[in-house]
Amino acid sequence: MEWEPKIQEKFKAIIVKMPVFHRRIAEEAISQRAEENAKARNSGQVEEQDVVAAFFTDVPSPFYSMMIRLLEQSSLDYKKYGFPRNNHKKR
Repeated sequence: MEWEPKIQEKFKAIIVKMPVFHRRIAEEAISQRAEENAKARNSGQVEEQDVVAAFFTDVPSPFYSMMIRLLEQSSLDYKKYGFPRNNHKKR
């Protein structure tokens, strides 16, 4: 599936900042979920909202604060998509 170029750059910048031993797993899981999110919207392209939602649904709670910091450093405005949601599940 196609990715909006700027969001793909931001996504890669976030992945690079993750601990080495988590990068591959996180990249695979988040990119797969982002593509699923785009398909659920009937979109042919992954956009910022898809990636943000993927991070918030697939990142385990112990890494939640790191994820928030990385999203903010990468200028991903997760708040405009309603995140964080009160129903964030602890894992």
